[in-house]
Amino acid sequence: MTPVVDLTKLPGPAQKILDGTAPLPIRQMAAKGIAPGLRPVDALTVLALLAESPDPAVSVPAQATLDQIPAPVLNGALGGVIPAGVLDAIAPRYAKNAAVMEKLLAQTQLQSETVVRIAALANEPVSELIAVNEERLLGCPEIIEKLYMNKATRMSTADRMIELAVRNKLELTGIPAFKEAAQAIADELISEPTEEPTPDDVLFQQVDATAATLPIDPSKEDVVQRDEETGEEAVIDRVLPLATQLAAMSISQRIRRAMLGSANERMLLVRDKNKLVASAAIRSPKIQDNEIALISQSRAVSEEVLRIIAQNKAWVQDHQIKINLVMNPRTPFVFASKLVSYMRDNELKMIAKSKNVSGAISRAARQQLAKKAPKQ
Repeated sequence: MTPVVDLTKLPGPAQKILDGTAPLPIRQMAAKGIAPGLRPVDALTVLALLAESPDPAVSVPAQATLDQIPAPVLNGALGGVIPAGVLDAIAPRYAKNAAVMEKLLAQTQLQSETVVRIAALANEPVSELIAVNEERLLGCPEIIEKLYMNKATRMSTADRMIELAVRNKLELTGIPAFKEAAQAIADELISEPTEEPTPDDVLFQQVDATAATLPIDPSKEDVVQRDEETGEEAVIDRVLPLATQLAAMSISQRIRRAMLGSANERMLLVRDKNKLVASAAIRSPKIQDNEIALISQSRAVSEEVLRIIAQNKAWVQDHQIKINLVMNPRTPFVFASKLVSYMRDNELKMIAKSKNVSGAISRAARQQLAKKAPKQ
């Protein structure tokens, strides 16, 4: 999007560069950050606007220069007032540079929408800079959402932001499991901001590192071994280190890992005995259909998890998921019984004879078969 700038407030040479009346070599020099006679803030404004030019002869080099703005131009511009549109063009490029971002965040023209974009890309130091401004967070809750869903944000900072939102009665719809996260922090001690990461912050990153080393693909292999006779599940050996680390986390930490972590983490956490954690895992924006297929047949997940799956119209379009829910004795009857009508004859016969489903579902299958039987 072209930065919105009042061109009439720019000096004459800058206007000539932008309106195309200046010779091409002059415009190309400006696209490289070289604009003799212009203040750094004006040179930066010209650069940002040239990057959106329809002429590739100037837009291509300008885009490249924006990615590596010459230090004299950037440092000089940071000492002045940069137009909001220009800030929106350059600030996200420095989402991982705390030294530059500290000055950009202090710009009075910086718009909340720009901070939202930065929050989604920020590294840990920059996310800390953004999170300390509670007035800005409350004025634009989407910033909290983006920081929370950014894995680089410290866990302790995420907890404080959730607590801030709850205290101010904010509803953060951009966090899929916000209700679960809000309920979890009600029973936890929220730490004060610190310069160094807390032990909880370190554990959060350690889990991330452990999860990244596991070569398990849930589309081909579950993280548990299931006893077909009893339905009991046991975590496979290769995943035990990850399962142990997750178990050492607080509820709020596990909820955030459930939303941001790997597929292996979700497959473990959806089986968590704490319903808040399990619900957060099944609501993860990263969850895939193949994971739902595995989860829907697990007898170790809660009825709440199976209810969430059964109520998701997109998921139950998959016929295998329908079968899994009907065959799973933990699926609430009100949902399993409705899905019986979608079963094929051979599936109904199997369900009617199965000892692994409830008696009510067996009867429902027999009744459905009777309805389909040709009248004598």
